[in-house]
Amino acid sequence: MADTNIDTEEEDMIVLPDLNVGITINEEAKKKKQIDPSQIRTTKKTNFVMQGIQRVGRKRRRRPSQVQEVEAISAIEIPEEIRVYEFAEKINKSVSEVIKELFSLGVMFTKNDFLDKDSIEILADTFGVNVTTVNDQEAFDYVKAYDEEGEAGEQHLVERAPVITIMGHVDHGKTSLLDYIRSAKVAAGEAGGITQHVGAYMVEKNGRNITFIDTPGHEAFTEMRSRGAKVTDIVIVVVAADDGVKPQTKEAIEHAKAAGVPIIIAVNKMDKEAANPDLVKAQLAELGITPIDWGGEHEFVPVSAKTGMGIEDLLETILLQADLLELKADPSREVKATVIESSLEKGRGPVATVVIEDGTIRVGDIVVAGIAFGKVKALLNDLGQSVKEALPGEPVVVLGLSEVPGAGETLISVKTDKIAREYAKKKAEYLRQKELSKTTKVSLDDLSAMIAEGALKTLPVIIKADVQGSLEAIKGSLEKIRNSETKVHIVSAGIGGITESDVALASASSDCIILGFHVRPTGIVKEKARSAGVEIKTYNIIYDLIDDVTNLVTGLMAPVIREENIGQAIVREVFAVPKLGHIAGCIVTDGTINRGVKIRVIRDGVIIYEGSVSSLKRFKDDVKEVGKGYECGVGIEGYTDIKVGDYIESFKEVEEKAKL
Repeated sequence: MADTNIDTEEEDMIVLPDLNVGITINEEAKKKKQIDPSQIRTTKKTNFVMQGIQRVGRKRRRRPSQVQEVEAISAIEIPEEIRVYEFAEKINKSVSEVIKELFSLGVMFTKNDFLDKDSIEILADTFGVNVTTVNDQEAFDYVKAYDEEGEAGEQHLVERAPVITIMGHVDHGKTSLLDYIRSAKVAAGEAGGITQHVGAYMVEKNGRNITFIDTPGHEAFTEMRSRGAKVTDIVIVVVAADDGVKPQTKEAIEHAKAAGVPIIIAVNKMDKEAANPDLVKAQLAELGITPIDWGGEHEFVPVSAKTGMGIEDLLETILLQADLLELKADPSREVKATVIESSLEKGRGPVATVVIEDGTIRVGDIVVAGIAFGKVKALLNDLGQSVKEALPGEPVVVLGLSEVPGAGETLISVKTDKIAREYAKKKAEYLRQKELSKTTKVSLDDLSAMIAEGALKTLPVIIKADVQGSLEAIKGSLEKIRNSETKVHIVSAGIGGITESDVALASASSDCIILGFHVRPTGIVKEKARSAGVEIKTYNIIYDLIDDVTNLVTGLMAPVIREENIGQAIVREVFAVPKLGHIAGCIVTDGTINRGVKIRVIRDGVIIYEGSVSSLKRFKDDVKEVGKGYECGVGIEGYTDIKVGDYIESFKEVEEKAKL
């Protein structure tokens, strides 16, 4: 043991010089510390910062336990319209987790996209959360607030004018009928005699008012017609006695049935020799509209817009039906009305045609309609005369709004300008966010379709119309003009005249055209369009616009190669001719065989060769064509393996413009 100690000491002694080196290094380090006191401060500061970071880190580390506590609450309330990130916050999950889950379902969302009902249900099920939806539109649902106020207050109900919508097929005489009823010329002022806009008119019968809404008959206006049926009490479907039920007649009936309103059939053009009202009754009975005299429940009134026959009966029937409906409203209330048409008029600004549902509208009222609000500056009746007020059931044109309201919006009056502004602002923000969301959301199917549409050709268009309803109808019709190869891309759509900014936008988009409906470009705009090479096409009739765009789109499509059969011959004999090879001795069984055309050799019903006729002889003479029943010698270019019993079929390829 002692030896061991001695050895150790000896080792220690040997190591001493190394220890001194270590001491020297430590001393140098101490000197450095003394020399640079700022370093000491820096170190302390760094430590302080680090401590802060550690503290933050500690707080963060505590958070999961809090999340678990919240997760114990398995039920959440969310608005009907909720974005991905908002949903993630509600269920205390990261946005990436929610997006990943959606992606696994085959749908791509960004964090700002609105979730649809199905996605919410699936997410709720995946994360084990019970979700109940609440109406987030209540913040700006002024209609609900109005209705609740009405239920709470005293009501002074009186009879109101019935609102009648006239529907039916184009050119069946809807406007002519209205002309006779109003003793005015509405149709005369219409392009091509076709109603292009929704109009509202009022007539008096037996001291009682009746409001008529005239909707366009073209099928492109389906949306406008359905909107007309929303505000209406009774629908009159006009059917021409000499023409019977047409596609738009059926559409009109479907809309009326969907709206759940009584239907009266006006069988028009009874003055014509070809009039057959029984045929109309039979055709409508097939659609479930059975006349009263056939044991049904629908009134059929034979009328003539030309002679005036049956017009009085029609008005009597309307009033009788209105009595059965017991239409009541409270004129002492604030106003509630439906916008049936709206536009931007020069010198007047935004203008809205409304039908009063309840209450009374007066000049000076503060109103709100969707994104539009303002103080009523003036009210005009259906004759264009200025009026101070309009009662329930009456149509009126409202001036003084901040924006052009959407057709179909509900207009109500509120107490202050601030309330109106707030409602309109919230609605505008809500619609803007929904529109933004719509543009970003894409499913995997859409993506693959987009990839497949790599060669897709589009016709970019900018649409400008005079009124909102026409604009909606044009957009709806143009969006339908497409197939797998081409489509219409609406770059921009708005109401009002064609402006310089529209031209600038069109010149920025390649091959973009501007379509104007009931609007015209002014001198400066025309000049700018000419210099920018932008085409502006303007229309007064909706058919022409849609037809022109259809033609343009079909022009973009690759032409269709169609095959036209010319003739057929059967081979009876085969001749070997020096230098020419094998010649088929044939008899023509159908059509003609022509020299130079394309042919097919068919054996046992199978095409074995395709080529062209190199020589065609009748006996020894060269001929251009041989008709049915005649014999001929046919030489086929580049083919010699022809046999008896083969068929020779001649055809030509015709290039046709593609159709949608």
